[in-house]
Amino acid sequence: MGGENITAFMLLVVAIGKEHDVARNIRGLNYVEEVHIVYGEYDVVVKIVADTLKNLDKVVTKIRGFDGVIRSVTLISSEE
Repeated sequence: MGGENITAFMLLVVAIGKEHDVARNIRGLNYVEEVHIVYGEYDVVVKIVADTLKNLDKVVTKIRGFDGVIRSVTLISSEE
């Protein structure tokens, strides 16, 4: 990816009533650009822009470990 940033979107399913707590914890992380509470199959959507795959992996792994996160899907965006 030649020095370009890596953009990814995480779709999270969280425990009932934990949406705001999870979103608040995620907002403070490096590389997180946006966090949205949504309605439907997923509860929280996170936009991450990292400089390396290693840093992307670190933030994704950290989010997956937060209390209240039940399941996640990570989508890496292709070049625009």
